[in-house]
Amino acid sequence: MEYIFSKLKGDKWIWIIVILLSIWSLLAVYSSVGTLAYKEGKGTELYLFKHLFIVVAGLVMMYLSHKLDYRYYAGISKLLMVITIPLLLYTLLFGSKVNEASRWLTIPVINQTFQTSDLAKLALITFLARMLSRKQEEIKDVKKSFIPIMGAVCFVFVLIAWANLSTALMLFGVSVLLLLIGRISFKQIAVVCLGGGVLLMLVIFLGPRRATYMSRVQGFFTTEEVHDGKTSFQDDKNYQANNAKIAIATGEMFGKGVGNSVQRNVLPHPYSDFIFAIIIEEYGTIGGAVLLFLYIALMYRCIRIVTLSPRAFGAFLAAGLGFSLTIQALANMAVAVGLGPVTGVPLPLVSMGGTSILFTSVALGIILSVSRNVEELKVKEDKVVEKAPRKVVVGTI
Repeated sequence: MEYIFSKLKGDKWIWIIVILLSIWSLLAVYSSVGTLAYKEGKGTELYLFKHLFIVVAGLVMMYLSHKLDYRYYAGISKLLMVITIPLLLYTLLFGSKVNEASRWLTIPVINQTFQTSDLAKLALITFLARMLSRKQEEIKDVKKSFIPIMGAVCFVFVLIAWANLSTALMLFGVSVLLLLIGRISFKQIAVVCLGGGVLLMLVIFLGPRRATYMSRVQGFFTTEEVHDGKTSFQDDKNYQANNAKIAIATGEMFGKGVGNSVQRNVLPHPYSDFIFAIIIEEYGTIGGAVLLFLYIALMYRCIRIVTLSPRAFGAFLAAGLGFSLTIQALANMAVAVGLGPVTGVPLPLVSMGGTSILFTSVALGIILSVSRNVEELKVKEDKVVEKAPRKVVVGTI
């Protein structure tokens, strides 16, 4: 283990948390893909090995991205934005539609789907970190700082929200947090929130998925649907949420044991959107609490990197990417336990999903790159102190 960690730079606790989440992901996904395998006529081992390949690929991408000096990501962020915006537009117009949502692009050669919003999250956060760090001296200037920064945020928000409102809202929330950290004035942030609210209303009432959004919000505030005087559980708008609650309730304190979930055969997406409910059913409330603690610990380590980073760009990167991963995890867990309407947000590093795992791994690699830089600067400072000549004070007794 010492040899392995000697090759892994950056915050060691983040590496440990990622490894633990990856192992847990393999167990949880393998346990919950039985129904999917039956529908597709394939073995569960096929999905396990496919997921294992993606997890390993994610760890490799995390390692490679953490080896690159984080300052290079300032230039890369511009390129990512140039690529992301056309891809989002193309996805809206010609993307693969699932449940009236154009979120995916199909890669022709390997015939695999690619969710462009995952790339957009990484691109926008790195771009915001670059803009905020470079405009600190004129951060209060509306024309030079506020309008260029918010133009990028609002444009990406609309492009994502049109087909994926939950992801767009979380990205907008992370952007507002970065603006607060970046010393944007409260008046300007209030204008941002007001503008975001207007855009949100337009998407909800005029967007192509307005019926889905209204149904989910209405379902969140109602408990049952009545047909001819009888309640139909199967037709209930809360069908997914109710089965998730059953999984959580039957898991009790210590769970049913690994691989013993019952609700995995009922929930539509037990391996992605509702994997947290399956984890609590199998590992109990204690297992769910441990998983929650891992994400909170991850956020704590990111905040620690923010406080130690000597450069503004590194601090903004660690803060933005850390908040993004943690908020996404909390949103997924909140939906599973009934604290929010149903969304299609996966649990970072745990849910099955190729692009989600890969881009999450890159985001963590960038955070570790900032941490690696902090450690290297500390080592240099320690060496300078050691080489500094010591003054000998000669006095009389």
